[in-house]
Amino acid sequence: MFKTRVTDLLNIQYPIVGGCMMHISGPEFVAAISNAGALGMMASAMFDTQDKFRQAIHRAKSLTDKPFGVNLTLFPALQSIDNELYVEVILEEGVMVVETSGHRPPEELLARLKVSGVKTMHKCVSVRHSLSAQRAGVDAVTVFGSEGGGHIGELGLTTMTLVPRAADVLEVPVLAAGGIADGRGLLAALALGAEGVTIGTRLLMTDECPIHDNLKQALSAATEQDTLPILGSLHNSLRAWKNPAAIKVAELEASQAGLNEILSVMAGTRTRRMFEEGDVDFGVLACSQGIGLVHEVKPVADVIEEMMREALAIHNRLS
Repeated sequence: MFKTRVTDLLNIQYPIVGGCMMHISGPEFVAAISNAGALGMMASAMFDTQDKFRQAIHRAKSLTDKPFGVNLTLFPALQSIDNELYVEVILEEGVMVVETSGHRPPEELLARLKVSGVKTMHKCVSVRHSLSAQRAGVDAVTVFGSEGGGHIGELGLTTMTLVPRAADVLEVPVLAAGGIADGRGLLAALALGAEGVTIGTRLLMTDECPIHDNLKQALSAATEQDTLPILGSLHNSLRAWKNPAAIKVAELEASQAGLNEILSVMAGTRTRRMFEEGDVDFGVLACSQGIGLVHEVKPVADVIEEMMREALAIHNRLS
């Protein structure tokens, strides 16, 4: 069912990758996605020591015998991140897929992974960046439209435009991301030339997602209008759920507040507290416009299977 170069490359059943989400994409959640036939993607930045990261990989391996990957972030961080330390663990523990996101992936880092047989992907917000990543040596590229939740870049390019443009000019397989939340979006992405999709926001609304039920219930009532881009003033635009914390960030930017005041509302400690304690107004949550398509909390496996069934049914009907 929809076998592509992406399913072959990543050795997965379905052409679906679970989007890496900070403070969420730990071993249990990642394993649930992989067990469902997609590819779980662990957030390396959640672990501040090599030992904790290694333990997380061991935990994921104990929960699934399916492939899973690791995301290495290249975005600027308040605390510097040495990705070489994560790479050491990745190679020692035999993780076979690595995704990079943010700036252009360093060719030395990619070469170190590829010589050990690791498959590499890079997430981009433009065709120009995709071509740069291909030249650097990645095995696949994810193009991320501005509908998506998280870091959307400054260009405002949509998934509908990015995917066919990237598919036209790239030789490596393309995955589509940004606003894809059901089988309709999956099939549309494949029709546009993608060979897989990355989904994040849809997976927030799953039983296994480690966020408080208060937050899941609040998100179930959200519409496609309940997100907003923030941090544009810092040239680091991020699409977030429109809750009081995100609105506060937008107001601070509009009033030209200082960097520290803005970042105090964006602090990861606030987001983690929201996830753990259920105060839905307290932190900022990356969220795509696709949240308007999601109204039920279900097991991850059900979400993935329903996406595939819906996409196949539409494909058969159109055929």
